[in-house]
Amino acid sequence: MQSRLSRRAFMAAAGAGAIYGCGNGSDQRSATSGHFEPNWESIRTHQVPQWYDDAKLGIFVHWGLYSVPAWATPTGELGEIDFTHWFANNPYAEWYLNSLRIDGSPTQEHHRKTYGEDFDYMDFAPQFNEALRAWDPGAMAGLFADAGARYVVLTTKHHDGFTLWPSEIENPNLPEGRRSTDRDVVGELTAAIKAAQMRMGFYYSGGLDWSFNPEPIDTLEKVWGTIIHTQQFADYADAHWRELIAKYDPTILWNDIGYPEQADLAQIVADFYNTHPDGLINNRFEIGKEGAPQRHHDFTTPEYAEMDEITDYKWETCRGLGYSFGYNRVETAEHTIGEAELIHLLADIVSKNGNLLLNAGPMPDGTIPELQASRLRTLGSWLRKNGDAIYGTRPWNRATGETGDGIPVRFTSKGDAVYAIVLGQPTSNTITLELGTDSMDVSVTVLGESQAPTAAIADGTLTVTLAEPLPEGHAHALRLERG
Repeated sequence: MQSRLSRRAFMAAAGAGAIYGCGNGSDQRSATSGHFEPNWESIRTHQVPQWYDDAKLGIFVHWGLYSVPAWATPTGELGEIDFTHWFANNPYAEWYLNSLRIDGSPTQEHHRKTYGEDFDYMDFAPQFNEALRAWDPGAMAGLFADAGARYVVLTTKHHDGFTLWPSEIENPNLPEGRRSTDRDVVGELTAAIKAAQMRMGFYYSGGLDWSFNPEPIDTLEKVWGTIIHTQQFADYADAHWRELIAKYDPTILWNDIGYPEQADLAQIVADFYNTHPDGLINNRFEIGKEGAPQRHHDFTTPEYAEMDEITDYKWETCRGLGYSFGYNRVETAEHTIGEAELIHLLADIVSKNGNLLLNAGPMPDGTIPELQASRLRTLGSWLRKNGDAIYGTRPWNRATGETGDGIPVRFTSKGDAVYAIVLGQPTSNTITLELGTDSMDVSVTVLGESQAPTAAIADGTLTVTLAEPLPEGHAHALRLERG
């Protein structure tokens, strides 16, 4: 009998590196050297750059041919649905092609009724390219900056094999006009993101490519079993990564679901680090075979997951605003994370040494659906007021607590300051927190507010007396400093 997969269990399955014993990285490395050789021993001396540890919030962008049908069954969040049910009822709209190939799936039924049984998935390419004519990369970058993001990761090629840049590397399995966008989406968005003072990263599906291996994935085992380990595909994926790095100068290489064992990856990563001292890579470049030798990563990437405690390594959770990463026209507010829940999620992740890579799924013309855009704007508004408790912080000696009236609290720190982020609305003008510290004088500032509360610590309990009630808000951040 198989039970529902818990969030904690799924964290072990979110990336191939996590499944196959890839270490957490930070506890295995020596000081960063000035030059990296093309071997994993040398590459593992690389350290996470400070900018990434300071950034805390990035925007993921899933955008491609799947954005045209934009259809998936909203069955629930990854990690909450049994995998025996998951693939045929996949809520990830970006997996449309795989869902279409599973006989009897809701996606297959929808596709045949809507487009006809003979309409090929790659025939969405002309519609996508036509819609892209209206895209405004500056407006997209502006929304992400307004959300408070410090970096963006774009899906340059998802599992369907279609690229968002006119690659010079020819896909031998896709027909002319069905291989890539006409506009250079990667180049144009990269330029807009950098102009908006954010860092740019590239997602690339280096393990799965359904144009090379069309076998439908209907079990969890087939995710790893259909990773392509051939010299042809290794050369193809390597050439793509080299082209993306040379043409567009990314800061993050964000691979997905394994990488061919025949690849020249150590050379690519060493060259990248040597030319990008602020660059880093995620943990999904692992080979994807049980018992395979460990490669390297700077941070781990659990999916729709959170940590219970502070970690001693850097991690980044990725998730959609709804159940899907790609735009899904079926999703409504019922399937979308709420404003308060989103803010609380970010505070929780940051308190435990993580970053949040929050996905936006554009429509074919690049418009971010209003339901998603409103969530991004709300998060950005909160960060403009309370961002000092998020950006540039590090975990305190503990992550969690609660006020005397039971409101959850998340702690962060920066220099000599400790931040207490109250995840809700205080019920009175007095806020008490168990800090466990000796009695001392302490000064407290409510971020974004002009009032000057009084505060004192006695017997390990902090008592903050507000001059007036706090305005209604999803969360409030207190800055604590020794008086």
